[in-house]
Order: sequence, then structure tokens, then C-alpha cells
Amino acid sequence: MIRITELRLPIDHAPEVLEEAILKRLNLHAKDLIKTEIFKRSYDARKNVALAFIYTVDISVKDEDQVLKKFSNDIHVRPSPDTSYHLVAGALQVQTQVQTANFQRPVVIGFGPCGIFAALILAQMGFKPIVLERGKPVRERTQDTWGLWRKNVLNPESNVQFGEGGAGTFSDGKLYSQIKDTKFYGRKVIHEFIKAGAPEEIRYVAKPHIGTFRLVGVVERMRQEIIALGGEIRFTQKVIGFDIQNDQIKGVKIEGHEDLRANHVILALGHSARDTFEALHEAGVYMESKPFSVGFRIEHPQSLIDKARLGPHAGNEYTGAADYKLVYHAKNGRSVYSFCMCPGGTVVAATSEPHRVVTNGMSQYSRNERNANAGIVVGITPEDYPGGPLAGIAFQRELESKAYEMGGSTYEAPGQLVGDFLVGKPSTEFGTVIPSYKPGVHLTDLADSLPSYAIDAIREAIPAFEKQIKGFSMKDAVLTGIETRTSSPLRITRGPNFQSLNIQGLYPAGEGAGYAGGILSAGVDGIKVAEALALDYLSK
Repeated sequence: MIRITELRLPIDHAPEVLEEAILKRLNLHAKDLIKTEIFKRSYDARKNVALAFIYTVDISVKDEDQVLKKFSNDIHVRPSPDTSYHLVAGALQVQTQVQTANFQRPVVIGFGPCGIFAALILAQMGFKPIVLERGKPVRERTQDTWGLWRKNVLNPESNVQFGEGGAGTFSDGKLYSQIKDTKFYGRKVIHEFIKAGAPEEIRYVAKPHIGTFRLVGVVERMRQEIIALGGEIRFTQKVIGFDIQNDQIKGVKIEGHEDLRANHVILALGHSARDTFEALHEAGVYMESKPFSVGFRIEHPQSLIDKARLGPHAGNEYTGAADYKLVYHAKNGRSVYSFCMCPGGTVVAATSEPHRVVTNGMSQYSRNERNANAGIVVGITPEDYPGGPLAGIAFQRELESKAYEMGGSTYEAPGQLVGDFLVGKPSTEFGTVIPSYKPGVHLTDLADSLPSYAIDAIREAIPAFEKQIKGFSMKDAVLTGIETRTSSPLRITRGPNFQSLNIQGLYPAGEGAGYAGGILSAGVDGIKVAEALALDYLSK
């Protein structure tokens, strides 16, 4: 195929105009064009230029060699690279070997994005994995999650953090990442999502997203494929211990069930499986503290963000709701940045433990809610919470418990208007911005909710962000506390073979192990770990 880059078209062009532009660009007739695939589409929304889509397309034509020769000096017309994903060599041999009496099926702990893709790849290679998920199937889990949002009732085993789909299910469904993807793992993730019912456009738009409720059906269909390929998903099975002998994993202990024998175990835990981290630490699995971030959620009118980011193009149906990404380095040496920005979304209750408050953000596919929200968080390091690999968990819990108390001990979250926060006085009533967090926001003074270095850094950063987004420091914007689960507070360190540094057959993976940040990167890491497991099995 041939790849054409930098193909610019008016943003409201008719579908057939793209093909016409391709034919004109290459001076071809319609009969010469066999197939067209959009590889990437972004938009140019600079305020002083006409709104336009910028395309990269892959096409199949008659006499391809002749066309490439004709445009050999044109850097925007080149042979299309192979971006398809291929299973590891020899993996399909497993389908005959799994029938042997001594074969132990690999176990995947956790069924979030990392666990889903680890299990899917293993199933596609014939390994028939067993997945242990402490939470419930995604639709039952959704009902439990609403129980907290609508009735202030928390189910510690079925919530935003735990259950089929993982924490990513109750987010924006963002599928973009800064990871380097030289082997096209990311394309594999996108391909499988589309096959499971995600919109085709996530293959080529610049910042793809699926949205929370669409993810529910996608996750269900991926589960069905794993099962159809011989895999097994066991819900409400919480791993509480590990059988390790001579530095080799031999099995896992499951609450209320018989132990499960396994010599290959993938830890796709997610960043909130604190009790499982403790069980791993007790079993002697090597882990270490790592940096993470804490802060608040900030809400503005989405129309304000649209106007600041898109200018005269604000509100255009083709650009959709605008987003932002901000970074500021405070005078005290702390980095403050926006995290998990959700255009046209809501702030959600994301705790997984009783009597604690945690916030997160999510959007539906339409992104048409009134407010924009994002985490405004401050980077912290193990020096801020000394005490070993589990010290970060203790630090998070302390902040989350305090937020619960500051919110009135009802799962309402503490909040404050930005104007009041900047001058250091408690808020008493909302202005033009009504917060979206459910069960509700209790106005107070957030100064005591985080360490002083974090409060000082955020107070300094918000006016600085105003210089990039006019209106960002508006007095009526709302801060909702607190955001603590930006990433795992520890890393279950692994070696080049993707196995634990000190336990053979144990594969730390995804966000919980400290190797991913978001749906796409977690899915990619799941694929890589599944490949490593397959290669280890095939080498023996």
C-alpha cells in the first residue's frame, strides 16, 4: 500500500471528498483506486486559519510501483509501513501441548485493561488462561458503583476500582499515550477494541476515546472472546496469598476457595489493590516505593475551555469539546500538572475503602456535560513518605481518611471555590459552577487536606495556568478533594524477562506494578507480559 501524509481538507467536507483529494493528489482515475484506509486524522484549529482536518491515509492502487516511482521525490508519498501485530513465533504450538497432563494453565490476577489483554493474547495463543477477578461482572459492578454515587453506600469489592474492566471503565475511555510503540502493540489494542464494538474512528483520530458506558459492552464482548478461546473468567475471587517455594511461584490462595496451582502468574492488579500488595510483600516479593501525585479535581464550564482553546472554532461539532494539558514548576521545586482531563465530563467518587474519599474524572463518548474537569496534582517522591515499599499506601490512606472527615463523614467530598482557595478563606456557597461530584460536595477550606508544600504549589500554579487558558483561575471554578490514585505508590520490580526480580514465574504488569498509566499503556503492557510468559513456557 501507499501512505499519503499531510492531506488537508475543510473540516466539514463530504465523505466522497477524501477520495477525490487522493485521486487529485496522485493524478489518478477512480478506477485506479482499489482501497482507502484512514491511518490518522487530526485537526488544525489555529485561530488565524480555516478549520481543517489533516489526514494520513493508506491506499491500494493499480500499478503501485509506478505511482511510487513517479512520486519518489515527494516525502508525503511513501510505501506504507507494516503496522500489524503478530503473535510470538511458535506460540500456536501451545494448542497441542496444553493437552498434556502436567500442563498448568497460566493465571491472570485482575481483569482491568492489562489483565484483559494479557488474557486475550494468551487465549489467542492457545494457553487457555484462568483469570481471577475480585470484583463482579461489569454490569453488576456498575449497579454497585451507582450505590455509592446515589445512596452513599460503598461495596469495598465492587466499585470504581474493582471489577471487570478495572478503573479505566469509569473514566473517559482515553486511548492515547506517550509510550513508544515500535512493535505496534497499541494498534493491536485499538484493533481489539474496535472488533469488540468500539467506534471505528478510534483507529485514526488524534486523541481517541470510547466513553464509560460504551466501554461496558466492549469489555463484555472481549470477555466472551477469551471464553470462546478456552479461557476462564472467575469473578468474586479475591487472591489473599501466594505459595512460593524456592523462589518459584507455585500457586495462589483465594478467599473462600481452594488454592489454585500455577507456575506462571500475571499480576495485573491495578493501582488500588492495597491488600494484595501487602500479601505480596509478606510473601517476600521484591517491591519498592515510587513517585506518584496528589491533588484536587478542578471544574470549569466546558464553554470556557472551548473558547480559550479553540477561539472562533469553539462549539464546532467536528472539533467537539476541547481539552488541555498543563504543567508548571513551582518555586518550592514541586511540579504541578493537569491529570486525566475529562472534557464535558463529571467528577466521580472513586474510593475502594470504607470511610475514605477519593476523586476521579470520567466522560461519556458524547462529552456533552456542562463542566470540564481535570486533576490538578503535585508530584511527590518516597522522600515525602519514608518507611519502605508500603509507606505510600499509608500516606494515601491518611489523606483519604482526612478528606472523608472534611466532607462530613458521609462520602461527600470537601470542596472550595478557586477564588477562596487562592486567598486562603473557606467557601460557604457555590457560584456559577455547580460541581458534578456525587454524593455531593461539602464546602470548606482545603488548606488542611494536603501537605503544605502541595497547597503552596497548587496556589502558585493556578494563576500561572491562567496565562495559558484565560479564565482558568475564575473565582467560581470549583476544587474537589482529593485525588490520590494517580498511579501506584509502589513498583513490583521486574527484570528484562518481565518476571519478578526474585520470584520466577511471577509477572508484575500494568498500573498496579508501576509499569503503565492509562488504558492504552496498560493494555500494551498486558500484551508484552503475555508474550514473555509464552516465550518462557516454550523455552522449557
